[in-house]
Amino acid sequence: MLRSVFRTRSLPNVNHPRYSLFLCIGSVFHLQNIINMRDLQTIRLMNGIPSRAPQSTSAEKVVKSYEEAVRQLNTLQTNAAVLERIRLEQGRRVKNNLPTVIEFAKRIGLTLDKLDKLSIIHVSGTKGKGSVCAFCESILKANGVKTGFYTSPHLVEVRERIRINGKPLPKDLFTHHFFTVFNRLEASKPDDGVDAMPGYFRFLTLMAYHVFLEEKVDVAIMEVGIGGTYDCTNIHRCPTVVGISSLGIDHTSLLGDTIKEIAWQKAGICKPDRPAFSVQQPEDGLEVIHETAKERKVSLIQRCPSLSSYGFKDQPIEVGLAGVHQHINASLALQLCKTWMEEKHKDIIFESISDEPSLKKAKLTNGDEAHDASVSCDMAMAQPFVLPDSFIKGLKNCYWPGRNQTFSRDRVTYYVDGAHTPRSMKACQKWFEESAQLEAAKIDGPVARILIFNSTGDRDESPLLEVLMASNFDGAVFCPNIASVYAAQNSAGKPRTDQTNYNTTSSKQMMRCERNLATFDKILKESTSQAAADKVTETDNELSHSSMSTPVYSSTAHTGVAASRTQLAHQTSSLHTSTVKPDTKLVVMCCIQDAIQWAACCKDLQLGSPSLEDPIPPDASRAAKHIQVLVCGSLHLVGGVIKILDPNLAVTKL
Repeated sequence: MLRSVFRTRSLPNVNHPRYSLFLCIGSVFHLQNIINMRDLQTIRLMNGIPSRAPQSTSAEKVVKSYEEAVRQLNTLQTNAAVLERIRLEQGRRVKNNLPTVIEFAKRIGLTLDKLDKLSIIHVSGTKGKGSVCAFCESILKANGVKTGFYTSPHLVEVRERIRINGKPLPKDLFTHHFFTVFNRLEASKPDDGVDAMPGYFRFLTLMAYHVFLEEKVDVAIMEVGIGGTYDCTNIHRCPTVVGISSLGIDHTSLLGDTIKEIAWQKAGICKPDRPAFSVQQPEDGLEVIHETAKERKVSLIQRCPSLSSYGFKDQPIEVGLAGVHQHINASLALQLCKTWMEEKHKDIIFESISDEPSLKKAKLTNGDEAHDASVSCDMAMAQPFVLPDSFIKGLKNCYWPGRNQTFSRDRVTYYVDGAHTPRSMKACQKWFEESAQLEAAKIDGPVARILIFNSTGDRDESPLLEVLMASNFDGAVFCPNIASVYAAQNSAGKPRTDQTNYNTTSSKQMMRCERNLATFDKILKESTSQAAADKVTETDNELSHSSMSTPVYSSTAHTGVAASRTQLAHQTSSLHTSTVKPDTKLVVMCCIQDAIQWAACCKDLQLGSPSLEDPIPPDASRAAKHIQVLVCGSLHLVGGVIKILDPNLAVTKL
């Protein structure tokens, strides 16, 4: 049941003496038209009134102005009804996006000639593009370069989207630049009212370009929003270098539902006479990228080698972002940064790897760095190189919150990742499984696992949840991307506006949560039935092959108390399917705060206890010495969790 916190405020009683007093006080201000300021000052002093009202501190002013800026920004969001109409049109008007954005840019004094002055690294892709940009930021910052980084979405505060030297814009600076751009647009509205103001993402993109020019950054690292060809970030004409991260099926209503269609959209950021790089891709996707890049007359198009093929000067490969899948993102970032440094800082010399034939073709590690399409695609492989110390430092120190991130509080460990596509969810599950097993092996006592999940938009949740079945959760809670329904205010008593979302409704979000639960329940029952059938078959095989010397896993190896999760982790992946927990408890909560409290089961002492109205947590959670909570399915969900647990995690590492 939704617990409402909204309060109604009664109208004033006009017959009350205080109300008459307010009217009198209000009329006093009209005296300023007939009494000069010196006389008014005398009257104030004679009556013991301070000459000036107490001034608020500069910090209070900044916060207030920042909140005002965010509230104004939120008015530019597309409401749910309009957004649904756009989706139904299947993006037919998307081709008009760039000309429209360019016109908005002109209205704030941002011409294409001015944009040409920015040195831009532009990155598109379905998954990993934000990580690639974060690696680029960290590497170039380690080389003394003043970096600008535009990304989306934000986790806690909208100012995270525009970063200078690895830090979100300070509130005063964000406020200053916001109102500069906003007021220019307000003052130049066309008479017909058509395209009077840009939408939320368009505005922030224009603001980012404005900020990077005004703050005179050395490099502007621009992450594409959706697609590439028609994305708002694609209005510049001459990037220094572009990169394309891993492709996958996402945003199908806008980009198409095949890898080929999506690859064409992503490759649309390629520009004439400028170099481009791509990570390893599915074969048909790589071919489209190659052909599109050539059609756009790039100076160079190459695919990236594996991270293990670079020279680390006998140092271990250390990457700041967890997960083997981040290695190919790091490789793309290395190629982008090397290209940028060679053009902008020609004093740095990159040592090539040995010319031994065995090193000319990069190695692929465990198949995690994508598909090697070299057999049928003639896209050349970029050459690995010996990393300068500053590049090694940049890779190691990279911090990108909400992606394969782990933090512990009391007897709960939170594993958070914004994975929301089938491919990224596989990487997320693999990372969680390996990390959780290592932690569980060090804990003397039972460990429970809880999933917090949400999936939004036009995504099919089935393939995402099917992947997660392998982790055998004791409970799963499905909630909307709403931080809390109890307190619409932050600790300072001011309205929380950074995570306001007009693109959907709370009722639609709750319906989606119910759908997610029903899908998980269906998969769980099907997996349980299959596991039972497999057990019968296995028992029959044991009886008929009892004389074989090769050991066969018995049913107790799957369900017995003696078989811990740590032991099972070292068996084949098929064992996870047969250890599906039929009693996994599934619940829907109305907000993230409730979901976290239910998942933590009173073992995170910094959280409040679950309400008596909430469902009882699983028996395994109550009996556990430690609880491992995986949060995934949506970056907005991850942002809400970080906002509740520790907002500082969105900016700095613990």
